[in-house]
Amino acid sequence: MFFNLNSNKMFFYFILFFSTLISISANSWLGCWIGLEINLLSFIPLISNSKNLLSSEAALKYFLTQSIASINFLFSILLKMILLKNFEINNLFSILINSSMLMKMGSTPFHFWFPNIIEGLSWFNCFILMTWQKIPPMILLSYYMNNNFLMFIMIFNVIVGTMGGINQTSLRKLLSFSSINNLGWMLAALMMTENLWIFYLMMYSFLISIMCIFFNMLNIYYINQLFIMNMKFSLKMSLLINFLSLGGLPPFLGFFPKWIIINFLIMNKLFIISFIFIMMSLIMLFFYIRIMYSSIMFNYLKMKWFKNFLKNYSLLIMNIFSMISLLGMIFSTFMFL
Repeated sequence: MFFNLNSNKMFFYFILFFSTLISISANSWLGCWIGLEINLLSFIPLISNSKNLLSSEAALKYFLTQSIASINFLFSILLKMILLKNFEINNLFSILINSSMLMKMGSTPFHFWFPNIIEGLSWFNCFILMTWQKIPPMILLSYYMNNNFLMFIMIFNVIVGTMGGINQTSLRKLLSFSSINNLGWMLAALMMTENLWIFYLMMYSFLISIMCIFFNMLNIYYINQLFIMNMKFSLKMSLLINFLSLGGLPPFLGFFPKWIIINFLIMNKLFIISFIFIMMSLIMLFFYIRIMYSSIMFNYLKMKWFKNFLKNYSLLIMNIFSMISLLGMIFSTFMFL
């Protein structure tokens, strides 16, 4: 309904789904690796498109980076099996395995491929890469974590995701840096409890799906299109609400999982990390508000023939999503009372 899915590629979507299940339910590291490889080989046909050079380039870049990460992962587990028959905690091997998983999910400092690939994808593939494709590496990361290493990584994620998104004009790149920023929050949640990570991932997936659906329906890819497009004021307000929710402004839905993570960080006396997370969230909110303020307040020349035709059910769905974002914090508070 919201995304134009090619029926010829439905087979690959099924393989993508089941390969994730294989990877996270395997009882050996080799089984996890096989699941990751099937996942990689099923995603490449989904993003490659002979009519679009950018998507073909994105598919090649994705294959190369994921292959390097897979080789690193396989090398690490084989080396550990040879040198250490029992899987005792060892800093070097845990860092190697963690690094390969971080590269697979596009985390700092292995994030350089991520915005470039996102730029060549459709909105639906962007959504998959920013949400579903992060599940297998993060589950495998939780099996063998190096906490000290991951603390530095999650701080760098939050900082790089914020600073990288400030001067972006492409909405896809902006959301990719937002994804890197949220990855830092997800790693913090994963270090505490897996349930908190699942909750944060669900909330983030819901919010990013709203943005991808919205931009796909209006065929928007760059920030200047928000200024010149003859959108209804209600649509602009809906977009503003969802941007603020994605940024984590109270009382919107996106604030709730971040609030829980900050509480956990403070309970564990990680005050400096909490401060960095909060400050970076404020900067993210600044450039989200800057985009939407310009879009709402500036009156560009609106041509009568330049209209976007949206069906009534699409507008209704967008309004429902916005109301969920707006009232989600209140509903969540009642659930915990």
